[in-house]
Amino acid sequence: MSTATPTDWTTRPAPRTAADWIARAAEVAAVLATDAAERDRAGATPYAEVRLLKDSGLVTLLGPVEHGGAGQDWRTAYRVVREVAKADGSIGQLLGYHYLWNWAARLVGTREQWEHVEAEAARNRWFFGGAVNPRDKDVTVTEDGDELVFTGRKSFSTGSRVSDVTVLEGVFEGTDRHVFAIVPSDSEGLTFHGDWDNIGQRLTESGSVTLDGVRTPWSSAAGYVDKRFQPRVYNTLNVPTIQLVFVNLYLGIAGGALETAAAYTRTKSRSWLHGGHERAVDEPYVIDTYGDLTAKLWAVEALADTVAAEGQQLHDDPDAVTEQARGDFEVRVAAAKARATDVALEITSRIFEVTGARSTASAEGLDRFWRNVRTHTLHDPVAYKRREVGRRVLEGELPEPTWYS
Repeated sequence: MSTATPTDWTTRPAPRTAADWIARAAEVAAVLATDAAERDRAGATPYAEVRLLKDSGLVTLLGPVEHGGAGQDWRTAYRVVREVAKADGSIGQLLGYHYLWNWAARLVGTREQWEHVEAEAARNRWFFGGAVNPRDKDVTVTEDGDELVFTGRKSFSTGSRVSDVTVLEGVFEGTDRHVFAIVPSDSEGLTFHGDWDNIGQRLTESGSVTLDGVRTPWSSAAGYVDKRFQPRVYNTLNVPTIQLVFVNLYLGIAGGALETAAAYTRTKSRSWLHGGHERAVDEPYVIDTYGDLTAKLWAVEALADTVAAEGQQLHDDPDAVTEQARGDFEVRVAAAKARATDVALEITSRIFEVTGARSTASAEGLDRFWRNVRTHTLHDPVAYKRREVGRRVLEGELPEPTWYS
């Protein structure tokens, strides 16, 4: 990978405002874009790409300023994910998941726990991975004195080999009580299998992981005090928060597809021999298609930004989050997720109509945008997101907090 050297970032003033950080993300995206298609085909572990995220400061975007973080909020984080995903959907996903798992201690843990985690993460520029696949119920947790022992397997563990720390999730043996804990990714008994081999999001390191007696102190069990969990409504905000990461991931990939396709149309596409135009950019159907797709993208981006602002109000006062406020936010996220899915799939497919047959060459790499969106939008059925919205409109029903709603 062709990345900037550390001095390229460290000799420059750190961004201060949200706009500055979004601009920094665009700079990172420009670096990633130079060889995105080649890296996608190679499918190598993205060590250099994660180093770029660290050197540029993006990994500590949400971290406390007093410990070296940028002190930004989720509105900025979502925009940063969108910018990075324009160039490379895989790296955009890694960064978005990192933000969620970095925030997981605050969502679930006690104040003492999350203050410690966030300080250490910012100081050490930790990159987070997560072995938290709720459809796998084969990770059990047992006690051994002052330690917890995680044993089992997860089908997916995004970030795996490029992470510094990993969020684990399991169920206490013989109960229905879940527990989250953050452990070093090189912990004894934690084995990443590197078996992610899917059509899209190829660099996300999302393969399976085995937990063979992974030990961690009881004190690292997020939200537990004297071995009893302390519930809050804010604990359930993890799903709408990560689903909004998905929204911005899809919009970023779609935006990158449009920008890449437009550059191709301007420089390489040929006008149709029977159309009466010398340049492809003068073809009426080409102009109409780009106008149509851009208008749709802009509309969903505006919705996503509005919903992010609504969510930030909940993050700003977590102890005041009510079931009603949480449910209303989840419905809004569901609406944005449904629209972002449809628009991103349409854009990444239809760009070929206005780039032409030669644009399907593997060397151009335009197919990666569709492959990335198609792969990740299968995370959970979008029909159930539309259902959440429909039930809210027709019956005033709020979604029950689950692993997917």
